[in-house]
Amino acid sequence: MQKKLSDDLSTTAVHSRGREAALPRTVPALTIVSHPQPQRIGERLLLSEMIAAAGRTASLSRNAPDFSRPGSLLALPLGDPFISRKPVRLEPGARGGVRLLVPEDGTAVRVAGQSLVGWREFSPEELAVGVPLELAERVVLLLHPASSTPETGPGDLGMVGQGEGVRRVREDVARVADLDVPVLIRGETGSGKELVARAVHQNSKRRAGPFISVNLGALSKELVSAELFGARKGAYTGAAGDREGFFRAAHGGTLFLDEVGEAPPEVQVALLRVLETGEVFPVGGSAPVRVDVRLLTATDANLEERIRQGLFKAPLLHRLAGFEIQVPPLRERREDIGPLFMHFARQELETTGEVQRLSSADPRAEPWLPASLAVRLVRYAWPGNIRQLRNVARQLVIGSRGLPYLRVDARLEQELDSAAAPGPTPRAPSATASAPPEEPESVDDKAARRKPSDVGEQELLEALRASSWDLKATADRLGIPRSSVYVLIDKSSLIRTARDLSPEEISTCFQECQGDLDRMVRRLEVSKRALQRRVRELGLGAD
Repeated sequence: MQKKLSDDLSTTAVHSRGREAALPRTVPALTIVSHPQPQRIGERLLLSEMIAAAGRTASLSRNAPDFSRPGSLLALPLGDPFISRKPVRLEPGARGGVRLLVPEDGTAVRVAGQSLVGWREFSPEELAVGVPLELAERVVLLLHPASSTPETGPGDLGMVGQGEGVRRVREDVARVADLDVPVLIRGETGSGKELVARAVHQNSKRRAGPFISVNLGALSKELVSAELFGARKGAYTGAAGDREGFFRAAHGGTLFLDEVGEAPPEVQVALLRVLETGEVFPVGGSAPVRVDVRLLTATDANLEERIRQGLFKAPLLHRLAGFEIQVPPLRERREDIGPLFMHFARQELETTGEVQRLSSADPRAEPWLPASLAVRLVRYAWPGNIRQLRNVARQLVIGSRGLPYLRVDARLEQELDSAAAPGPTPRAPSATASAPPEEPESVDDKAARRKPSDVGEQELLEALRASSWDLKATADRLGIPRSSVYVLIDKSSLIRTARDLSPEEISTCFQECQGDLDRMVRRLEVSKRALQRRVRELGLGAD
């Protein structure tokens, strides 16, 4: 079965030099996007390993299986006490898809914002986009394709992530870094092209030399030649002295030219001459100056189209692209969004002095990265790529200073929802669809009514949490009348009711949760209906 999964989802891609090369086979995987222990975000499990170990069907629960970071020997189960011990089951679907089976009395699972009970099959196309699975409104797992072979390259090279796209980038960097050939880095705005250029420099023989980064699109067209190649005193109005220029400043090191597609025609000619001769002509100078520079360039433009339009010179493209590296957009590496977000959040928390928030060891703590926010992050299209994600992380951290978890204001929430990738929605199987596997008989049949006295306090508490404090759903889960749930709550020393909450506690929670009753219920752990009455009594304006 493991081989079938791998075969069904195997892919090929074009190498950065333009040759077709087979990529490592990809198989479905689960990556942690949100967890009450933030340090666990980014841990992963290959689904093929689960199925290979368990037979046709694999089980996912609080206690099994183990997740780990790629390459790490430390592996742990999800371990969240709000996730049921009764497992969600996963098994191979048609054409390399994955079928998810959710028992009625198990962990609450949400897909694309909708509760899922029963079974749902995700196609390979849906897996390619990434399917966020929200468990008990606390843990978020992304179901997605991943390489079935471990990375054997040179380490992270300063690039966060384990997705296939960033792995290819790291391999390309390692392949070309120690050579002196020019490198053209292609990718969308904000995708991390300068980070790739710095990785090339840091792993090259020129690492001890300077690294000069220049955005050609930001230079004045009148002065761009002087900025790049230098100028002699009096060469133009305002030239009160000699100007060194970026090429000579990068002598013995690396010059990175971003937005090279914006270079004016005369600069394109000069760049071609530098690449061919290793010499620059300062503006107003009469003799060439020898330079020893490794040239790296980047663009988000379609240079081939610009060549057809007569805006870019084909010989220059051929010289710049001694080797090409393609940087994938963030929407194509959604499994890296959680680790990237935490990387940027940690940087901001170190600035605010609150980095200890990411070291929680309490599995019952409210997740610092709320599950609903994590789902929004992985479903968002990220038109601004990694740069935009970094800005969002900064905004959220600063806007949540002093709070136990990240707070999302309505404007940002609306923005993240407005450009969400289309997500799968639960659907009933058609008459021609393959029938779901038969459910095994439950040892403890909840359909049979139980005596309320058989329900322990801890079981009651777990049922309430799993049912989001809906008393009817809790009663159904436990197999007892709803009236008995009220009696058991009143007798319990572990559970309080909405009438036990002080006005101050309710008001504070209302403000911190921005009036979101569902979040208030999860924090205060009381019935939503009863809490809603208390909120109205206090005049806090909830519906």
